[in-house]
Amino acid sequence: MFPMLVLLVSGCAASETKVEGKIAVIDPQRILNESNAGKKAKDNLASFSKNRQALIEMDEKELRRMEEDFVKQATVLSPTAKLEREEQFRRRMAEYQQKVTELNREVQEKQKDVLESFRDKVEIVVAKVAKRLGLQVVMDKSKGGPTLFHEDSLDISGPVIEEFNRTYP
Repeated sequence: MFPMLVLLVSGCAASETKVEGKIAVIDPQRILNESNAGKKAKDNLASFSKNRQALIEMDEKELRRMEEDFVKQATVLSPTAKLEREEQFRRRMAEYQQKVTELNREVQEKQKDVLESFRDKVEIVVAKVAKRLGLQVVMDKSKGGPTLFHEDSLDISGPVIEEFNRTYP
């Protein structure tokens, strides 16, 4: 990242040519939050996560019920029956923990897939808007992106959102 930035800065300094109107920035988070397709993607992820969370909560309830039953019956169970119930509970707890890990992995994979697909669409729409506006470079202004500073007038997120909503209603 930084070598390219140095090259851009040194190239501008060496030629002392000011390039106007050829560079813009976008805010991908704003596009995700404000575009119709972004809202749908976020809703899809939220629904998927909520579904997985419901499965986890059902298992948690079952484990609590098993534990409560064991505590109620502990005084009347034989030592062998107690050991069997404890082992059954431990197995069920291990299964639960494995299931939680698996469901969390599914949610992370789904999130990765949905966001990558959305990012691909953003690139297509940004390219279309950039060509229409005669831009040469569009940079990511999100936190951790290559843009440290920009004038607000360089942000084309609004037109990108409008085009995005036309392209992906």
